[in-house]
Amino acid sequence: MSESSIQDDVLGELGPDGLTEIASLLGTDENGAKETVATTVGAMTGDLRQQAAADDEDGHEVRQAFAEVAEPPLQGVATLGGGLLGGGLMAGVLAKVSKPVAAAVSKKTGIPAPTVARVIELLIPVLLAVFAKRAANTGTTGGQAGSPTASGTTPGAVPGTTPGTPGSAPGPGGGLGDLLGQILGGGKK
Repeated sequence: MSESSIQDDVLGELGPDGLTEIASLLGTDENGAKETVATTVGAMTGDLRQQAAADDEDGHEVRQAFAEVAEPPLQGVATLGGGLLGGGLMAGVLAKVSKPVAAAVSKKTGIPAPTVARVIELLIPVLLAVFAKRAANTGTTGGQAGSPTASGTTPGAVPGTTPGTPGSAPGPGGGLGDLLGQILGGGKK
């Protein structure tokens, strides 16, 4: 059995009710909604992949957001109001890419940008859930990028943070690069 695409995972997570809501918003049928979701998710993950590869502040933020998604979930009372329930850093990253993605999808599909933006608002929590599930299924724990080197430093770590905390983000290569590929999909262009 082949690995499902991120678009398939998002459609599965949306379920019939979510797809019906998007179809209603778009004024289309289920197939039109599926096409729009696939186009939108493809554009969003493409933007995230491109930003993660950048060697600037935005790239660092995207890599840090994916490192946060890959962290094991908190247990007990500490989870109330935080972690992926609140969206964390990744929700902010997705919100940042939503406007340019809405414009690009609008241009490609002819759907008004404000309508695409509303679809994206509905997709952000679904994408967060899919990213978290994909990260959990990667099996990447200890010994990956972000672990201290022989010199005791952590490559790509945020100064003043401890390795393995949500504030430490490995560089774009190695473990996090592999994680990005596994979460965002097989690098379809």
